[in-house]
Amino acid sequence: MTKRISLFLLLFGFMMTASVPRQAVASDKDIVETAVAAGSFKTLATALTEAGLIETLKGKGPFTVFAPTDEAFAKIPKADLDKLLKDKEALTKVLLYHVVSGKVMSSDVVKLKSAKTVEGSDVKIAVDGTTVMVNQAKVVTVDVEASNGVIHVIDSVIMPPAGKKDSTKGQKKY
Repeated sequence: MTKRISLFLLLFGFMMTASVPRQAVASDKDIVETAVAAGSFKTLATALTEAGLIETLKGKGPFTVFAPTDEAFAKIPKADLDKLLKDKEALTKVLLYHVVSGKVMSSDVVKLKSAKTVEGSDVKIAVDGTTVMVNQAKVVTVDVEASNGVIHVIDSVIMPPAGKKDSTKGQKKY
């Protein structure tokens, strides 16, 4: 137990020094308002608007969002991103793959091997020293609280599996 607590404290301290700007606890703002106020999620906000998911993530929740930054979206080739933004069904699937029902704080995330997303598939969670991965995306900032959940910032856009819903093999990562 002490080892687990020490690992969490080390991990939490490391995450707090990440280069992504840290949003102050914003318990009066919902997930969408919190992400917009952070200033590094413009592409995510655009994608949520295109998919018609703004009102969903402004809803009661609670939600846990593994939120890719603008830099994460920039890893996707422009033609692929433009195509995704125009395909509402595919875009909705990708975005919901970044959302888990409930408020899962970092202290809980590091205890998990996987988590069921709102999209229906599982994401793989791995902890290696001070690094937490969600599929192939690195968690760079944790526990950005909102009135209806929590945001954990990731450095890549994760894609749901093309085949079976419980498999993370063969997934693209941008």
